[in-house]
Amino acid sequence: MDKQLKRMATMQRIQTTGLEVFYQKGYFNTSIDDILKELSLSKGAFYYHFQSKEEYFISIVQNLLFRKVYSSLIEPIEGQEDPLNKIVACFDDALETAEHNFLDYGFVLSNFITEFNGKNPDIMNYLQDILKVWEVNLVTALQKGKTDGYVDRHVDSEAVATYLISSYIGIRTLMVEGNSKMLRYKYIQQLHQYFKLIEHKEPA
Repeated sequence: MDKQLKRMATMQRIQTTGLEVFYQKGYFNTSIDDILKELSLSKGAFYYHFQSKEEYFISIVQNLLFRKVYSSLIEPIEGQEDPLNKIVACFDDALETAEHNFLDYGFVLSNFITEFNGKNPDIMNYLQDILKVWEVNLVTALQKGKTDGYVDRHVDSEAVATYLISSYIGIRTLMVEGNSKMLRYKYIQQLHQYFKLIEHKEPA
């Protein structure tokens, strides 16, 4: 049992460090030697766990990256009442976390999607799967909001979900170089205004 726990702890450490380095430098600018240097790990120890850099990265996407996106952008609104307010709070919390990250390189999922687009279809499929789960979650929340009387029944939930994902990725990109505190404030204010347009209104 101790051996299994030790192996799991080692795997977690290797993947966590890998995600940090890939996020900062990009996949194609990062070599296995870069990772090993950060981990103080031998090549033999690395290849005991993974056959290649690609397999290593896919394991990071499937485990850590999915969990990261799920915990910050999906779980907070899953099955909740009043989805519009929940989405605003969820986005605001995620943006606040990014605002205080002094090594901010943008939204990690969209960074990788941009980097792999047209270069590696297999990895792109894994990244797009995370995006699809996020999109489905938003659509489900909005549809539930219609049923529960929070969202106007004429709203196109799929279109709203696409807009929300696009706008979130956009503001995260701007926050890297700009005044992140002010950008976050303005974005959230505009999101509130947008949601006022699509919320359910009682007849006068």
